[in-house]
Amino acid sequence: MSDEKPPYKVYRSRPKLLSRGEREGIDELREHPREGEAGDRPDYEVHRSGGGGPKLPKLPSFRRRQPGTPGTTQPAPKRRRRITPGRVLRWALLALLGWVLLSAVLFMVSAQIQRGDLADAVGPQLSKGPYPLTGANTILVLGSDARSESTAEPGSEGAPSRSDSIMLLRIGGGANASLSIPRDTIVDIPGQGRNKINAAYAFGGPALATETVKDYLGIEINHVVEVSFENFPQLVDALGGVTYKGGCVVSKINGGKKNGGTTLRLKKGETEIDGDQALALARTRKNDCAPNETDIDRARRQQQLVTAMKDKVTSFETFVRLPWVSWAAPKAVRSDMSGPTLLGVAAASILGGDSKPHVLEPSGGETLPDGGAGLIVDESEKEAAVARLLRG
Repeated sequence: MSDEKPPYKVYRSRPKLLSRGEREGIDELREHPREGEAGDRPDYEVHRSGGGGPKLPKLPSFRRRQPGTPGTTQPAPKRRRRITPGRVLRWALLALLGWVLLSAVLFMVSAQIQRGDLADAVGPQLSKGPYPLTGANTILVLGSDARSESTAEPGSEGAPSRSDSIMLLRIGGGANASLSIPRDTIVDIPGQGRNKINAAYAFGGPALATETVKDYLGIEINHVVEVSFENFPQLVDALGGVTYKGGCVVSKINGGKKNGGTTLRLKKGETEIDGDQALALARTRKNDCAPNETDIDRARRQQQLVTAMKDKVTSFETFVRLPWVSWAAPKAVRSDMSGPTLLGVAAASILGGDSKPHVLEPSGGETLPDGGAGLIVDESEKEAAVARLLRG
């Protein structure tokens, strides 16, 4: 074994760090080695500080670099964004938008489920109109009594259902008006002769009722909505009740509370009423507080209820419960409209402001062949009422 030492030397390193000039010198030496030294030493050779031989470059520093500096291996910590009033406002607006969109989707889904076959039944009697938010539509609203034990008038159980309320709405494109037709108004019913207008529903359902109203008033109808008396209280209760503003009302529906019906007692002024009371108010024909009231007063109370419900829809209380209200509202009605169209009608009604309610005023009475009595309306009154409705 040879006693010769290996061809490398170890020298003490300079304690202090190399200056920039020394580092540049090392780089130059590597590119242009001194004469006689190239190839005579190993790749790594350490010399004393201050010696004439080549020096090693500064070894990489293992000290932790400051975050954010070039070449760092650690990401800079994320700065927490300050909570400002503007940011809070944006979050609130996004939350409100999401709440409204959720309610709109629930409304459309519920409306589509309730649509049923009414569109096929009344379709031939309807005229195509613009989308409610962009143009005015004439909508026929029929409040039908299904003649169930809980909603039918005494003695009417099992009899053909009649339209207890008939109302035309002009909604969309900024228009917002209504016209009620007293149910005892005598008209010519196609194929049935002269009779009270509410009998058209009993003879031929919503299709014949729509045709009768069209012929009687000489107008086009774009959509039909049936309001179920059975489900109407659920809608009012979903709204949290409504506020009735009017005179004293005392009435007994279906024989009153003692006979399994409903007894309604409302004081003059403002009164909060629930769904059952709202239905009883809409159906009140004989008011013990005002025995001289007619079917005209009944129609006006129905219009007051529609206004009260619309006011409640736009209240903060309802907005908090908007998804529940949106799901319940279509269940109280049946229409020919798809979910998006019915939603457009609801939105147009709210955006259109307060409606201008009118009631078709009778000019006299007429006795029917079966002995029944009804109301007749002068032609000039009909034309004036229709013109007011179409003006919105």
